[in-house]
Amino acid sequence: MAATARPVPRWAEWAAHAVPLVVLPSGLWRFALGLGVPLGFAEGSDLADFPHPVVTPYVFGLSLVAEFFAFLTLGLVRGWGEVFPRWMPLIGGRDVPALAATGVASLGAVAVSLIFGALGLGWRDAMAAPDSPHGFGALVMSAAYLPLLAWGPLLAAVTVHYYLRRRGHSISDNRAGSNTSGNGVSTTTASPDLALRRTR
Repeated sequence: MAATARPVPRWAEWAAHAVPLVVLPSGLWRFALGLGVPLGFAEGSDLADFPHPVVTPYVFGLSLVAEFFAFLTLGLVRGWGEVFPRWMPLIGGRDVPALAATGVASLGAVAVSLIFGALGLGWRDAMAAPDSPHGFGALVMSAAYLPLLAWGPLLAAVTVHYYLRRRGHSISDNRAGSNTSGNGVSTTTASPDLALRRTR
């Protein structure tokens, strides 16, 4: 009987889906900032001078880029994180190198942990600055940025699971009659004796 990759457990699915959600509040806050929504900044503060012809597109772009990288976490629990989509030129249909994907995701987990860990440690002092929002605006900003502390740990947990799940099996694009389901489980439809190749 054909070997199959281990299914993705529910906790890993939830953790992967949580990453874009923990990044979303800060992105929405920056969008509101860029649009000039009053967020509690004092009159005369640079951050009260929005919309801005240069900085507004910057904060919009920063939010979109952050959400894009957060969305890539889903690839660690989906088939497109094991086999490149066929619409991709040159590499479409090929196996995603497990070690390369794990390495990139690990670097990302370390980076966001360090960045937002440092931000969290200095948050009290930053919010005490005269040009920071105060009162309700400070609560809104803190609530928007606090979930980012979970980004690194969530990504790290999903990355470890991805590596452990993939290290014993590699899904080949040459498998005849084998289809990959949404959670990375391979099912055989034509050749019952076709097994997934072992990664070296």
